[in-house]
Amino acid sequence: MVGEPIFPVEPWCVREPSLDLDRLGAAESVFAVSNGHLGLRGNLDEGEPHAIPGTYLNGFFEERPLPYPEGGYGYPEQGQTVVDVTNGKLIRLLVDDEPFDVRYGQLLDHERVLDLRQGVLRRTADWVSPAGRRVRVRSTRLVSFTQRAVAAIEYEVEAVDADLRITLQSALVANEDQPQVADDPRVSAALTRPLVAVDQDTEQHGAVLLHRARASGVLLAAGMDHEVDAPGDYDEETDVREDWARTTVVCVLAAGEKLRLVKYLGYGWSSTRTPQALRDQAAAALNGARYTGWDGLLQHQREFLDEFWDAADVEIDGDPVLQQAVRFSLFHVIQAGARAERRAIPAKGLTGPGYDGHAFWDSEGFVLPLLAYTMPHAVADALHWRRSILDKARHRAATLGMKGAAFPWRTIRGEECSAYWPAGTAALHLNAVIARAVEQYRLITGDLTLERDCGLEILVETARLWASYGHHDHDGSWHIDGVTGPDEYSAVADDNVFTNLMAARNLRAAADACERHGAAGVSREEIEAWRAAADAVHIPYDERLGVHPQSEGFTGYAPWDFHASRDQQPLMLHAPYFQLYRHQVVKQADLVLAMHWCPEAFTPEQMARNVDYYERITVRDSSLSACTQAVMCAEVGHVDLAHAYANEAALVDLHDTHGNTGHGLHLASLAGAWSAIVEGFGGLRLKDGRLCLAPRLPRALDRVGFRVRYQGVRLCVEVDHAEIRISVRDGADAKLTLLVDGEQVEVTPEQPVTRPVTRREPLLPAPSQPPGHAPGQGS
Repeated sequence: MVGEPIFPVEPWCVREPSLDLDRLGAAESVFAVSNGHLGLRGNLDEGEPHAIPGTYLNGFFEERPLPYPEGGYGYPEQGQTVVDVTNGKLIRLLVDDEPFDVRYGQLLDHERVLDLRQGVLRRTADWVSPAGRRVRVRSTRLVSFTQRAVAAIEYEVEAVDADLRITLQSALVANEDQPQVADDPRVSAALTRPLVAVDQDTEQHGAVLLHRARASGVLLAAGMDHEVDAPGDYDEETDVREDWARTTVVCVLAAGEKLRLVKYLGYGWSSTRTPQALRDQAAAALNGARYTGWDGLLQHQREFLDEFWDAADVEIDGDPVLQQAVRFSLFHVIQAGARAERRAIPAKGLTGPGYDGHAFWDSEGFVLPLLAYTMPHAVADALHWRRSILDKARHRAATLGMKGAAFPWRTIRGEECSAYWPAGTAALHLNAVIARAVEQYRLITGDLTLERDCGLEILVETARLWASYGHHDHDGSWHIDGVTGPDEYSAVADDNVFTNLMAARNLRAAADACERHGAAGVSREEIEAWRAAADAVHIPYDERLGVHPQSEGFTGYAPWDFHASRDQQPLMLHAPYFQLYRHQVVKQADLVLAMHWCPEAFTPEQMARNVDYYERITVRDSSLSACTQAVMCAEVGHVDLAHAYANEAALVDLHDTHGNTGHGLHLASLAGAWSAIVEGFGGLRLKDGRLCLAPRLPRALDRVGFRVRYQGVRLCVEVDHAEIRISVRDGADAKLTLLVDGEQVEVTPEQPVTRPVTRREPLLPAPSQPPGHAPGQGS
């Protein structure tokens, strides 16, 4: 296991009490601040040292060719890569004539704190220069949730024990050097000088730089403005060049005096607007920030988060590590989705360049379910983005010889960017997962508007994809052949159970939506064909073993030698796919995920036996796995094992358990940590369109409390080992009818409900995992 505790355990913050340069990359991702539109990695204010410099705008990308040693029809030809845009975080400090650099002089104290309630990153440093000059530095950084194009930094320098000449250089820098690409498919491609200068403007207290991406042609504007608070006279000037702008402030501080600088940043990008319009947009963002002021931005940030936590907090008694981790997880998920506003939510959010900044099925599969219960407008925005790329998905389906729409496995703008088709294009389940997100939004919010505006078209086009790809055999059973399910160590298989069940759900959801709203161009015959295929879908079952093979014939594959590979983590970097594809070794939950998302297709005994079988062959080389294993282990009664998996999902970045947090956070795993607790321990489910609770608590936890939004009502749940307590808020008319362990109850603000917790004994003993892969031991 790579990871180990890095940060002290505290309930509402992540604190780094001292600077560890060996873990700089992971800390930069952990301390990233974002709002879904603009993201700043947690680089040090002075910019150096750094692991990966990073400032990102959602949807701003560069194109690059995808080379193939041997090409083929339908292979994507252009890749898309997120760009480190103009860096406005930089504030360099010179004490007399020596630059503040943590690698030189004496760093007496250094602390950074990510405040999950305030939504800011705070830093303090106490430094003695090589010449013996001592200063205290304090900075606070935020990316605004309420002004999406705005970031701001408060930077304060104090002369400790002598008069000092202080120089602050606040900069905008484009085309920063990027680190070399590692030999790891999870890492991004490095781009050399992707930004071409277009124009520059000097303002009274700052500057605006305009650049264009060299190949994609997308236009970018970045601006800065400043407020200075000094005890006496100071000098200020601004210089501008093509790739940088610098505002310099110089003053003399007596011992005990402070120089305070507030830096406002404004960003914008467009593929259609003129440079003049974009420059004005950035200037308007800066004007808005100055009008609000630093204190106003802080206040609005806190108010936004107060509202969020009031309807989304998770409380855990008995495991303070998990308590901190799940709040950290929730915070970063909303940072990724709050202001994405009809753009994709990338797998790394805006915390790093991992996976080239691409969006995968991670968003609809793991992130959107959390947001549907906590911040539903972000789900609507994400699904409107999918609708905006529907024509490209139709074109991709036609290229592949299918009808309907085939959404890209990985993308930024909508084109397929996966150069390895067995683990990309062949993973058609993505389309059914998007359809599931449309369906869940309707069920959780009770809002039909999204389905009418864009969801219906998504459901219809994905249903047509499945109808054209699947086929009936001579006995009438409906099959889907040649696909890759969630387990990427088993590719291009027939009748993957997860894919088949999700496709059937997609077909039924499309048929139901058409009957609710009517759909132009969809005939009664087409709807009946969808229902017939869904009803006849083939679900493989191994009668000899009493388990479901994750795809046809899987349980007949040769076993993998787990003892020989126990130190080879992840396997994809040590073993050829040629070997992985023909053995029983599972990268991530696949059949187990099918039981999580389609529980109606399995009996309790089948669930127990399937969990037992797949636990023994799953190595969790994907961060998407532990959360699902947590939910299903809880479902079949292995609640202590579920607790261990919940911790693994939640701590993937705080403990850097996969060794690649430095390239960005694992948003799906962080969202999955919420799922492990709320769905696993709280037993929250949607069954037949009804909200259900069936709690089951691990022995180590004394109490779990959580809050969700459901159909316009805030639902509050508390569970301990004896009882479950349910209440609702949001007005005297708030009322919910739900099932608690199968019993229908009605909850109103005046009538909360308390019920005893039903104890469930597991049908089978707790299973073992592959050697070296028990929870907390995997890669």
